[in-house]
Amino acid sequence: MTDQADEAGLVERAATALRQRLGERADARLAIVLGSGLKGFARRVADRVEVPFADVPGWPAPRVEGHGGALVAGTVGGTPVLCLTGRVHLYEGHRPAEVVRAVRTLRRLDVPSFLLTNAAGGCADDLSAGDLMRIVDHLNLTGSSPLIGPHEPGFGPRFPDQSAVWSPRLGALLQQSGKQHGVALRAGVYAGLLGPSYETPAEVRMCKTLGADAIGMSTVHEAIALNAMGAELAGLSLVSNLAAGLGETALSHDEVVAAGAEAADRLEAIVTEFCRLQ
Repeated sequence: MTDQADEAGLVERAATALRQRLGERADARLAIVLGSGLKGFARRVADRVEVPFADVPGWPAPRVEGHGGALVAGTVGGTPVLCLTGRVHLYEGHRPAEVVRAVRTLRRLDVPSFLLTNAAGGCADDLSAGDLMRIVDHLNLTGSSPLIGPHEPGFGPRFPDQSAVWSPRLGALLQQSGKQHGVALRAGVYAGLLGPSYETPAEVRMCKTLGADAIGMSTVHEAIALNAMGAELAGLSLVSNLAAGLGETALSHDEVVAAGAEAADRLEAIVTEFCRLQ
């Protein structure tokens, strides 16, 4: 098990390797994490160079259907971007530090802004399958944090403030991007749970009581780590299904992937516009 100092060394080694591999393409203005069923956006990246996760020292590779396993560098809407076509999760057996290693690496490359996307179960009364929700706050209900362990100054302060994790400026640009394509984005709170089992109806009621609008198994650790490192964050959830107890069918990962495919054109148009506005 690595401590935070060892983790900082792994992140620096990965960043150095990517600088050598990508050259000027490493100087991106925006990094995008593509969640379940959303990896197809990477085809919109112009002049792209693709680096498999396996080629980046220390990066674990996603093993979940619907996730890719590459870093794609290029431009979208004229903006230099770095896209992660997937992520790793705690429920795969990874430690929190491993879950955030890739985004910490991109932040170490001095990328200032990040868009974190995911597929989530909707639990708010006004959310339906297929809706897109702009994340304005989150609940970390995983019972863990990427900041646990001896303090590493390179990863930010020991006790980082989280009163404004999700940038109102970037959120407004997301809202504007949705409006440009006739899509009204719901603003809501994302609850991150451990998984991999879906939530019970009682757990969904608990999350609603705590203020959650959508529930998933990712994103919150990335947000904690990046906020501590001073990045500006936006988040976008595709509501792939209604959470347990709110719909009439059993939940499945196939449903998540299928919803991503169905919403792909809308989502990709919005994210492309968001890139253009950077």
